[in-house]
Amino acid sequence: MSECRVSVVIPACNAASYLARCLDALTEGAPAGTEVIVVDDASRDETPSLAEAKGARVVRQPVNGGPSRARNAGAREARGEILYFVDADVVVHPGAIAHVIAFLDAHPEATAMFGSYDDQPVVPGVVSQYRNLLHHYTHQTGRREASTFWSGCGAIRREAFLALGGFNEQTHPRCIEDIELGYRLRQAGHVIVLDPTLLCTHLKRWTLRSMVLTDVFCRAIPWASLNRTRDSAPDDLNIKQSQKLSVLLTGLALLGLPLALFNPWFLAGAALAVLLVIVLNRHLFRFLCRTRGRWFALRCIPLHLLYFLYSGASFAWVQLAGLLGITPRDWNADRSARHTTPR
Repeated sequence: MSECRVSVVIPACNAASYLARCLDALTEGAPAGTEVIVVDDASRDETPSLAEAKGARVVRQPVNGGPSRARNAGAREARGEILYFVDADVVVHPGAIAHVIAFLDAHPEATAMFGSYDDQPVVPGVVSQYRNLLHHYTHQTGRREASTFWSGCGAIRREAFLALGGFNEQTHPRCIEDIELGYRLRQAGHVIVLDPTLLCTHLKRWTLRSMVLTDVFCRAIPWASLNRTRDSAPDDLNIKQSQKLSVLLTGLALLGLPLALFNPWFLAGAALAVLLVIVLNRHLFRFLCRTRGRWFALRCIPLHLLYFLYSGASFAWVQLAGLLGITPRDWNADRSARHTTPR
């Protein structure tokens, strides 16, 4: 039997509509000995039978426990020295598994590494295209020595993963469990590398509603709550200083609109604030213009302003709730949530 270098772990719940594409991409050209583990998180569709038909090893969860528990269950069953976590709605680029092995072999100092979505999302529509391209841009421009981890397409040495206790099933069963693990990895002195050449295609279809709900309850609120327990938040990815300033300026612009009823200068101030947000994010909008055209980039401006508004409101709510002794609600506390929630 060939040595097992990599165990691919895929948490899946009701993922039959896209799991086949995910598995086909992983197994095509995979190095000998690679094992693919699909952790079926109490699906109600054909997810487990489809995974078995594709040759994956299926680990069944009796009740839905969220991605933290599912990934930990897969890691306990894994034989590989490297755990490669991949979301069920992701299609990795050719040679991804060999790429992970080569990268970690060439960088023994790195405990973990992760990549990004590509710039060719397949799902049509402005919201889906904007969301996936924003993720791509954010990771492509992030620090190479990362401050956190991403489990949508990320690998970690199994020994270190198990030593840290894996993903936190108690406080982060469904949301930002990978970010929390990344913080613990860095705190323990481990190196995490963002490799922009490790690419995958996201198959998730986004709507405006799913984008807002996900960003508020599965990203902003739990992430802000997590950062309240830390001395400082990393200046990286979604929480760079430029992004924080953009949130402030967008809030000021919104505040200026009703005040303009009393003094028209407030409208000019709101317009100036929006202009400054566009300037701060000019590289993103140039990227969107290059990839999808000027008209697409223009339509993304209000979406991005909305993103800053609800992100800022979520952060403010967490701070206020902390002062009042209230626990902000997020999807980590919602036991009925399914981890097919977009990441």
